[in-house]
Amino acid sequence: MDFNALLQQAQKLTHETQVSDDLPRVERTLPQVLQATQELHSRVTQTGAQDMQAHILLGSNGIDLPKISQKLETLSSRKTFEPLDPIATTDVQNFLRNEKENAILAVIEEVHKNSYLSAEAQKWDHMMNDWKQEKVKLMNALIGPSQSWIDIRKGPEQTILNETTFGGRSSLNSQEMAYAREVHEYNKLVCEGAMRPSLIQRFAQVAESFNDSRVNDVWEVMKYMTNVTPIPRSQDPMKVRCSQHLFINQAKRYLENRYRIFMQTVISEHLREARRGGIPSVLNLVGSFVGLKLATHGLNSSFIGLQDGQVDGKPLWPMVYYCLRCGDIASALKCMQMAGQGHEDLIAVLEEKCHNPEQKTNPRLELQIRMQYKRQIRNATDPYKRAVYCIVGCCDIQEPHADIAKTTDDFLWIQLSLIRTEGDDSAEHLTCSGLQSMILEQYGEKHYNANEQPHLYFQLLALTGQYEAGIEFLSRFEKYRVHAVHIGLALNELHMIGGPRNLQEPLLSVDFEDPQPMRRLNIARLIMLYVKKFEITDPPEALHYFYFLRNLKDSDGRNLFLVSVADLAIECRDFDLLFGRMQRDGMRSRGLIDQFETAHIDARTVCDMVAEKFVKKGMFEDAIKMFDLASQQEQALRYTSILLSQVVHHSNREGSLRERVQRMAQEFTERYTGAEKNCDSQTWATFNLLKELAAFFDYYHGKNHQSAMDILERIKLVPLRMSDLDVAVNNFKRLSGEVCKVIPDLLLATMDIAYTKFKTMKGKDVAKFDDLGKKNQLSYLREQAKALTNMAAMVPYRMPGDTNSRLIQTEILMH
Repeated sequence: MDFNALLQQAQKLTHETQVSDDLPRVERTLPQVLQATQELHSRVTQTGAQDMQAHILLGSNGIDLPKISQKLETLSSRKTFEPLDPIATTDVQNFLRNEKENAILAVIEEVHKNSYLSAEAQKWDHMMNDWKQEKVKLMNALIGPSQSWIDIRKGPEQTILNETTFGGRSSLNSQEMAYAREVHEYNKLVCEGAMRPSLIQRFAQVAESFNDSRVNDVWEVMKYMTNVTPIPRSQDPMKVRCSQHLFINQAKRYLENRYRIFMQTVISEHLREARRGGIPSVLNLVGSFVGLKLATHGLNSSFIGLQDGQVDGKPLWPMVYYCLRCGDIASALKCMQMAGQGHEDLIAVLEEKCHNPEQKTNPRLELQIRMQYKRQIRNATDPYKRAVYCIVGCCDIQEPHADIAKTTDDFLWIQLSLIRTEGDDSAEHLTCSGLQSMILEQYGEKHYNANEQPHLYFQLLALTGQYEAGIEFLSRFEKYRVHAVHIGLALNELHMIGGPRNLQEPLLSVDFEDPQPMRRLNIARLIMLYVKKFEITDPPEALHYFYFLRNLKDSDGRNLFLVSVADLAIECRDFDLLFGRMQRDGMRSRGLIDQFETAHIDARTVCDMVAEKFVKKGMFEDAIKMFDLASQQEQALRYTSILLSQVVHHSNREGSLRERVQRMAQEFTERYTGAEKNCDSQTWATFNLLKELAAFFDYYHGKNHQSAMDILERIKLVPLRMSDLDVAVNNFKRLSGEVCKVIPDLLLATMDIAYTKFKTMKGKDVAKFDDLGKKNQLSYLREQAKALTNMAAMVPYRMPGDTNSRLIQTEILMH
């Protein structure tokens, strides 16, 4: 198309536009067209593709979306549900409509408010339950100082058990079972009042059967560390341990004996090279060991630069050091004396230690040794000489002695030898708390690769008197948890475990009154966490472990053993096994709990605690059984009456709650009748009355109306004629709440019996029966119906549902 043709078409369109009168003429320049295009483009991009598609879709159907949006924006939901404005009272129709709408809106608002509050409460309950579970997990692993104790109570937990496994296979493995048997034997001796054996020794013997050298080493450490003067029960074991430092000598003795065994083992493996002979002694052993080391490690850095000659052909200072390392101060002194003059101060200190090992070394002699070390020995080339001076005179506690202390045992022994009393010159001496902080906090688990060798790190903690931290650390590992728990049990029986002030504390906690870095172990939590694994499948074993809690009290002052047994009973629900059964003669058969019976442990107390917990849960049927076992006849009959009042009017079906409660009621009647009862006469009367009502409803549902009416004649709870009305109403006022609940159903059942008799009598053939007798009988039934209806209206009790209307309707049908 050329430009001429294009011009002609443009002129034609212009002419047609000018001719039309419907549309106004619009003239725009090119910049105006560009601006309008840009505005339209920006509007489209701001609205979005979806909104544009909506506009197109609704616009094609004749709907103006912008106008609808404006109308929707003007609407207010608040005004829709606001109460309507009152109108003039003269307009009755509009007034009633307005009141009706106001009432509907008020109901809607009330329902909305209640729904919101209910949803809010359920949300917070759910959040609190989740947090309680997380809190228990956190507290079990939390380590930190806190005096604001967190209250963690054991809440009810629903447990779903496989009936085929319960009471069958045990959850204990072979090691756990071996320890459990030893615990059972120990508790048996305790209950019998016999002399208690050492649990450490007994458990160590059990551990030997596992053929695990690491476990044996752990128990060997504990045998040394517990061989101290017993701590009085009236004192805090943590404070005694921190003040007396009894564990230091025991730890050194263990490390020294262990090293002596090591030397003997090395020599026995190299008898030819060791050339051991002469009189067996530590000095002879050390000489052979040093000679062997010289022969095999002669070029080792620890044997370079040895000074001060030899003793029997062996270097002096290695001989002295290894004699001290074996714990034989007399042999070390003998070596020094054989070396000649020049070491008089060191010999004097060794003589004092040898003659009075339990007494404190003369400070003047130690000061002279330290001064000599600073002037001469510190820069000596003999590492063994420097080590001996440091150990004997407590010099240079920062020196690591890396050339000699090749193992953790060597390092720990040197550090223990450097410890002095806290009251001395702390700038020069290593303190007990300083060594403990070094092991637990400064170096810690990572330095010692504790996750790979947990038994070694535990030994370090135990040898530095940190039993609580060691037990908690060892219990983290599945392989060693059983050993950690039983170490805790043994130490707790020896009163060597520092417990928290509050049993709600985490497994390991810090008390601000204890010196750093001591921790306190919650032995109760340790036992409960361990027992939780098998308490359902092995309740006898669980009971024996709970017995170790007998000397502890919970936050309410109750014996923790009894509380734990009560929780165990609720979890496993094997009441007959734990507490025995009530016999027909009223005596309780023995249960597992009876083997622990003392002045402070009574089976009836535990049964009463379990029953109270069942009552709080609303589990009255179980509570009744436990109250009966606790010889609480008052509570047993009371809650039996409560259950009977709820189900007495039902028909008796096999296995139903009514059938079970009625059976229990019958057992109580047989045992309590004529026997001495620990209950109120009103409670006993209510119980018997509900039993009579249960028999009445049994007859009623069985269509044995005459026997049912005989019971009513005897108990006189409802009037059977108008003359009995006042008596029945007066009797009602003296009834307990449990019996009053049954009266409405009793009136309906009695009315139904009367109406059934009325229909039967009215349908009989008059020719065969006396007409006058029939009229009298019908009149008596009508009078009975009237008496029942009047009683329902006269008694001070609000009848539930449509009881009154049903009674009146039946009475009308009988007239």
